[in-house]
Amino acid sequence: MQTRKLPPLASLRAFEATARHMSAKRAAQELAVTPTAISHQLRQLEAWLEQPLFIRQPRQLILTEAGRQLFEALRQGFDLIAQALAELRAARARPMLTISTTPTLAARWLLPRFKRFHADHPGYDLRLHSSYDVVPLDGRGADVAIRYGSGEWPGMVAEKLFDVSFAPVCSPRLNLREPAELLHHTLLHYEWQEGVPSPATWPAWRKLAGLRGLKSSAGPVFSDENHAVAAAIAGHGVALIDSVSIAAELKAGLLVQAFGPHMPGLAYYLVYPEARRGEALMASLLQWLREPA
Repeated sequence: MQTRKLPPLASLRAFEATARHMSAKRAAQELAVTPTAISHQLRQLEAWLEQPLFIRQPRQLILTEAGRQLFEALRQGFDLIAQALAELRAARARPMLTISTTPTLAARWLLPRFKRFHADHPGYDLRLHSSYDVVPLDGRGADVAIRYGSGEWPGMVAEKLFDVSFAPVCSPRLNLREPAELLHHTLLHYEWQEGVPSPATWPAWRKLAGLRGLKSSAGPVFSDENHAVAAAIAGHGVALIDSVSIAAELKAGLLVQAFGPHMPGLAYYLVYPEARRGEALMASLLQWLREPA
């Protein structure tokens, strides 16, 4: 990229202000400098251009032809810069609402619903924080969260969104028909968020199903539930997933729930600080999230 050959910006600002006011004194007042500093900047710019920009008469300045050309270019350029900066400042001043939730729920359930939120709340920008960690809801980490659990978070309001249950899912290519066939297929595991009570795991499901001989702890373990879903879609094994997280894949036929039993889980809640109870935005947010649920 070619380097621009430009005089010092201070001299361009001094010239533009002087040409706009046709007064070095008023330009100095606008730029919070002395008239002597303005005169110095003008002489420096004229030396750089090797031609005069003003015809200096007693108590009067007149632009030369070169001065008129430069003033028009600078006027348009500074106007564009000022407009861009104003738009950026206005955009930054828009209220931002940060929602924290797990990567799986964020990608597979919440993200497709962003468009509806912006349509219903044009004055807000939505930021999605995706993590298995429980972040503080203090406006810095996040404002609200969608959490999986029993609904007990001290100091927080927890509004239930939906219950979930877990069942074996796999690619239809595996053609599984009954639980006993799991003995001949790979079980896909994923790590649960620390502190979640009664996580839905293969050992817990085997006990519920009463399936003897199933090596429920064997098989690959993924740190992210999304990776287990991707492995199941690819036909690498069978995963134990809740139907809400994979609703789109079930509808598209990429995954099937071939059999039960369905293991009851806990629920997903909209969680926010007690101090924000009664805010219209919280009520509206809850309504927006419950509609698709």
